[in-house]
Amino acid sequence: MASVDRHRQITDAVRQAGQLSVAELAELASTSEMTIRRDLEILAEQGLLERYRGGARSLLLRGEEPPFALREHDGQQVKQRIAAAAADMIADGEAVVIDSGTTCLEVARALTHRRLTVMPMSLHAANALVGAPQLRLLLPGGEPRPGELALTGPLAEASLAALRFDTAVIGCCGLNASNGLTAYDLADAAIKRAMMASAHRVIAVTEAAKFSRTALAFVAPASALHAVVTTDDAPNDEVDALDAAGIAVRRV
Repeated sequence: MASVDRHRQITDAVRQAGQLSVAELAELASTSEMTIRRDLEILAEQGLLERYRGGARSLLLRGEEPPFALREHDGQQVKQRIAAAAADMIADGEAVVIDSGTTCLEVARALTHRRLTVMPMSLHAANALVGAPQLRLLLPGGEPRPGELALTGPLAEASLAALRFDTAVIGCCGLNASNGLTAYDLADAAIKRAMMASAHRVIAVTEAAKFSRTALAFVAPASALHAVVTTDDAPNDEVDALDAAGIAVRRV
């Protein structure tokens, strides 16, 4: 098992159980206790759990979003397929604003060789776009959230209010017909709303698992979206509900 997958397994197990011993984690991951101890040191440094003698306990609440460092490589190939499909929906010459998050980071990477004007709402995406030969890069103001490096606050909102985009590419923590688009972080939700208000078209990019989740902060009803790009295992009832609301759904 790759270390990234093992780290995810350990974090999920500790989060669900509250705390687990090194011996329990070694048995779960089918690896040595020495390897588990090294893994726990890495995960503790990332703020994903707390070490104690002989084991680890979770620092994440069940309603919290896992940190960026853990999510970035989780299902990366799936996110790249979603990103490629979203990039195909954007025409050369457009002005595009891109949300924070791991799937939106892949969208930014998919646009690096395109002739576009792009404003990324995270420093991770900005870094991916720096130096793109044909791309005009606009940088917003704002305060970066630790780890996520999403730009939030009044300066970020003012940057969005001053511009008008052809397309906003929005990520989400939860999306369904009944509860709409939701986010874990209140400041992040405010930025998503500002992005949507500044754009002629809104495309949401999301993995199928997000359709079964509802996060704390309400962003907008699903009807505020123009298109959704997701995976082919997205639940049919949710896809049908989006279709009925006039939202174009593309499965990859």
